[in-house]
Amino acid sequence: MFTDEFGSNVFNDSVMKKYLMPDTFAKLENIRNEGAPMEQAIAEEIAQAMMKWAIDKGATHYTHWFQPMTGITAEKHDSFLSMDHEFKPILEFSSKALIKGEADASSFPSGGMRATFEGRGYTVWDPTSDAFIKDGTLCIPTAFCSYTGAVLDKKTPLLRSMVVLNRQAKRVLKLLGEEVKYVYPTVGCEQEYFLVNKSDYAKREDLVLTGRTLFGSLTPKGQLLGTHYYGSIRSRVKAFMAELDEELWKLGIYSKTEHNEAAPCQHEMACIFNKANVAADQNQLVMEVMRTVANRHDFVCILHEKPFAGINGSGKHNNWAIASDTGENLLKPGKEPENNIRFLMFMTAVIKAVDDYQDLLRISSATASNDYRLGGNEAPPAILSVFLGTDLEELVKSIIDGTSIKKSKTEYSYLADNLPGLMQDKTDRNRTSPFAFTGNRFEFRMPGSSVNVSCANFILNTAVAESLRLFADELEKADAGRVEEAAKELIRRELTEHKRIIFNGNGYEDLWVEEAEKRGLMNFASTPDAYRHYDDEKNIRLMEVNGVLSAEEIRSRKSIGLTEYVQLMNIEIKTMLEMIDKQIIPAVIGYAGKLAGGINQRKAAGFTAEKETELLGRIEEEYETLSKYRDLMEEAFNAEPGGMQEAGDYIYETIKPYMNECRKAADRLETMTDKKDWPFPDYTDILFYV
Repeated sequence: MFTDEFGSNVFNDSVMKKYLMPDTFAKLENIRNEGAPMEQAIAEEIAQAMMKWAIDKGATHYTHWFQPMTGITAEKHDSFLSMDHEFKPILEFSSKALIKGEADASSFPSGGMRATFEGRGYTVWDPTSDAFIKDGTLCIPTAFCSYTGAVLDKKTPLLRSMVVLNRQAKRVLKLLGEEVKYVYPTVGCEQEYFLVNKSDYAKREDLVLTGRTLFGSLTPKGQLLGTHYYGSIRSRVKAFMAELDEELWKLGIYSKTEHNEAAPCQHEMACIFNKANVAADQNQLVMEVMRTVANRHDFVCILHEKPFAGINGSGKHNNWAIASDTGENLLKPGKEPENNIRFLMFMTAVIKAVDDYQDLLRISSATASNDYRLGGNEAPPAILSVFLGTDLEELVKSIIDGTSIKKSKTEYSYLADNLPGLMQDKTDRNRTSPFAFTGNRFEFRMPGSSVNVSCANFILNTAVAESLRLFADELEKADAGRVEEAAKELIRRELTEHKRIIFNGNGYEDLWVEEAEKRGLMNFASTPDAYRHYDDEKNIRLMEVNGVLSAEEIRSRKSIGLTEYVQLMNIEIKTMLEMIDKQIIPAVIGYAGKLAGGINQRKAAGFTAEKETELLGRIEEEYETLSKYRDLMEEAFNAEPGGMQEAGDYIYETIKPYMNECRKAADRLETMTDKKDWPFPDYTDILFYV
């Protein structure tokens, strides 16, 4: 059975029980769950067991697998091979090699915290995430820091945020009369992606260099009929999905759901919930394995948020909840949510966190590629709001107003006589909401398909922990006999204060933009605009008070994010100029020449050739438009400011409008040029393969 293969390449609990002494395994579990210190003897036994298991599985090398600020993973491989004092080969892997590795910290993005001459960095074993074997190499999940201890990766802030969330959640639970060993955030990622033929991809310079099509007129069909969504999966794609599942299951990843998404060539897979840091690690693996398996099936897996204009882009819906060591979901409303103080307290903490730190949550999803996706085609707008659904919104209103709530149940018993009755869920789904409650969790729909979800989750964890910290501080001052009463008063006050963030309506309507402004909600349309606020005083305070990031580390992340935006946009600009000059203009001139020759032949034969002459005139007009905006774009690009914030603003406000006009003109030229003369595959070729 396929379940026999599940986790076969993972040094998981069942494997550790075979390779470790029972006492060692018990101590490791305590380290993982409750943060107990790592003893040298424990680390040494684990290292030897890990090496033996890896060699038994055919591995020859090991690597510290880490997540630098590049957004992808990094690894440096070392073999188990060493030599003894007689210069004979031996196999060796010590606790020192397990716990600590070295990497060149100056070669990864550091936001100015590391110079070239300050090269040393460290990778540090993360015992809370299982080691695994990939391509014959033992991969050890690690954190990454500089020689001075400054955080240089995506993982460390996530781990720190989980610690502080655990601490503050336990305080609140204790005040509510519940004692638990530990609390942790859970995450389930829905990963959207496109599959295109490798041959078409290779002919598109824009796809190869930028991950998206900089040019391309819309197809007559697009996704208009909705036939692709949940449609029958093509056999080639099904074969890819089958192998993808097989590879992910070997890595212990609970790949659960797969289907066609709304846009042609677009698909989705979703994993079962896991601890937040494990889910983040596994999602990085998911993206890597997707690309590898796609290549074996003559596909390219595209993870860019908006590779094609006019159809849906790809997101990574981040389903977030909180659980205790008993496995109980703290965001489960129960049958009587109005009487469930624990649920109301944690729900209120989340609502307060989203309202207080709208800017940070927007920043967690701000990238050059995601800017193209947000605001349409089932992607949420850039304005943060919380969707609760009708029942919970009514409950919140009743708490604020001090009124009773009416309960209602709807059963669909009229569908057909021979169908069973169907109970309506407590909430609908709002596809335009960035942050929606979906029954027992919140779905953060804003993150893009290509990002590392660690960023969104460490910000969410920290913001919620801060809400809980403030709640606990207040409740601890209440008399012992009236904690519950004080909790109800706190919930009512906080919901009243933060009700502006709750919105159940259509996030695409212009009226919502106006209403959000009246409510005082933030609306950052671009990545540079959002990143401007990363190091606002309140955000630095949040991270420093909770021990997640220092002010220097926050500013480094701001610098890295802005630099990445500028660099990616510069690549797009240069690629667009090159494609216009070397592909589109020569193709248009060549076709116009052929058309002019045909017109002359028709006139010589006695025909007026009015339509052909009219077409040639339109081509010439669009050619002039393209040339005009191409020159303006190049001139603006050459005048780009030096500072990253200034450059980012300048690109978004000045250069992107020229890019948009270039695209419009080029796309119109595509519709007027013979398909045989167009220099690269069009949308119909790419999206509707067989």
